[in-house]
Amino acid sequence: MAQEVRDLVKRYYPDFPIRHCGKIYRDTTEFMNISYGDVIFIDGLHYMVLRDEVERRFGIEDPKYWVKRCRLLETGERKIVKLVFYEEFQMKLGHTEILCHRSPQKEARILDLVRGDMRFMQGVSFQDDVDNNMRVLDLIRGRSLDHEVYGIEQDHETYFRESFPVILEKFIGASEAIGFLHSHGEKHGDVRRDHIWVESKTKKYRWIDFDYTYDFYQNPFALDLFGLGNILVFIVGKVDCTVGTMSEMGFTKDDIGKLSPDDFSIIFQHRLVNLRKIYPYIPEKLNNVMLHFSLGSDVYYDTVDEMLDDLRPCLDILGD
Repeated sequence: MAQEVRDLVKRYYPDFPIRHCGKIYRDTTEFMNISYGDVIFIDGLHYMVLRDEVERRFGIEDPKYWVKRCRLLETGERKIVKLVFYEEFQMKLGHTEILCHRSPQKEARILDLVRGDMRFMQGVSFQDDVDNNMRVLDLIRGRSLDHEVYGIEQDHETYFRESFPVILEKFIGASEAIGFLHSHGEKHGDVRRDHIWVESKTKKYRWIDFDYTYDFYQNPFALDLFGLGNILVFIVGKVDCTVGTMSEMGFTKDDIGKLSPDDFSIIFQHRLVNLRKIYPYIPEKLNNVMLHFSLGSDVYYDTVDEMLDDLRPCLDILGD
């Protein structure tokens, strides 16, 4: 460890044990080797690695070894540093397979596009000494939308009448943000409810993680739209309504027997979309928006604006 870095650690991070100071990395290609106590040198500044970030989904922790939680030694600020990691996989939309892949360069473009727009995470990109694209991100203090909704301790009808209208209004704003990306020829690429973070102080909805993209030439924004549909169904239902969860919630076999495959999601075919069948107080107009994302639909939204044209009027009828 260079004396300069040892001095920075002593000054800005006096509680950090000097014996754990590791290497300085100017080439981040082998990101698996960069760990606790190492320092990433970026544009003249030193980022000490504290840990790898972890994604929590469905009760499972999935380490993201290319995403480092860091401390900027010169200022003491906490930052997230995303390093280059390429992967690709196929996703099914009905009977169509779509190639999805990571693009650090695309995420860097979006960070430039949304700078100062607090509907999105904020950050800047740099190149390391061998031209790997690194993105340095500001932390968002808060929690993901799914945890925000799960934390509301109300039965569904009370939730729907009292809490949901505010959530829907903010979701419409978040959808407008995705429409903004599309209007500039960009897509989010991985629209999920845990990629909306609810800021603790402001309660603003903010999108994170822009490094996925996909190739779907029939409609380049289709997966983003279906992602918004999945989030809408979740916030209306308060949980993912599956046959299993409906049984746990007290719905009878007769209730479940009235459902058909067409009532479920075109992407996640175990998730109920036609929620009015189990919650009759959901307005038909709102339910019809969700049905555009069901297996039984003949008509799908082509743009975010089309969805919002149907969704905005639902705010006026909630609580009726």
